[in-house]
Amino acid sequence: MPTTVGTEDNAADLVRNLLILEHDAIAAYDTTIERLDSAEYRQQIETFRRDHKAHVQDLSRIANSLGVEKPMEGGMKQWLTTGKVALADIAGDGAILKAMKTNEDDTVAAYQQALDNAVTDAELRPVIEKGMADERRHRSWMETAGG
Repeated sequence: MPTTVGTEDNAADLVRNLLILEHDAIAAYDTTIERLDSAEYRQQIETFRRDHKAHVQDLSRIANSLGVEKPMEGGMKQWLTTGKVALADIAGDGAILKAMKTNEDDTVAAYQQALDNAVTDAELRPVIEKGMADERRHRSWMETAGG
């Protein structure tokens, strides 16, 4: 099911939903790090997890400027993002990375929608652009590493 994050009609909701998405991503990365056998993969995933933490910091700064109450954890989607990884664990590291790639597909779509959204102003645009670049890089690595 395609994500609707990024299609909000006001900046406050957009920032709030991107924060929830980022918290969902961090939870999925935590689950992935716990389940990967490859130390090399775990190290790379930890690097990506730090990117998501940086996105939370950047988005939180904008949330503060907008007076938005910042979510401190993910939403219901967290069960889906972490559940896919947990199920993939049965089939090994390659399957885990493929499951994470599908999570990244959703995150890339959300950032693209946010970038195209008219409510994305000059303050928010560079944060969205950085998030988009990071998400594309994460997805590309997962496509290559996951086979």
